[in-house]
Amino acid sequence: MEVENRNTHILHHDKETVGEVQIADEVVAIIAGLAATEIEGVAYMAGNITNELVGKLGMKNLSKGVKVDVLDTSVSVDLTLTMEYGYSIPEVSAQVQERVKSAIENMTGLSVIDVNVKIAGVNIDKTR
Repeated sequence: MEVENRNTHILHHDKETVGEVQIADEVVAIIAGLAATEIEGVAYMAGNITNELVGKLGMKNLSKGVKVDVLDTSVSVDLTLTMEYGYSIPEVSAQVQERVKSAIENMTGLSVIDVNVKIAGVNIDKTR
């Protein structure tokens, strides 16, 4: 298995058990990107990625538009996304924040300090 040069963080380490669990920053970013695009009203993340394109382009592209800062057992998330026209930006943003926070905490055990949402555009294309 090829090991990439990237930031990883120990989630669990106990000498009396089997070993330790590490998670890469990129994994946390992918979780955040997937969770955000599940919310109705989110057109796509910065970088023009949607859940439908994941199979074609690969998981790595899901971290586009997501910045995570992991410090010990907590994480801060910055998301840049494009909204669908006609949706309430405050309502959709609040749903994104809650979904991303919940997904990261449930899947990683990390505590989410904040989820900052930046709206980079509005999608008016009705074919999406």
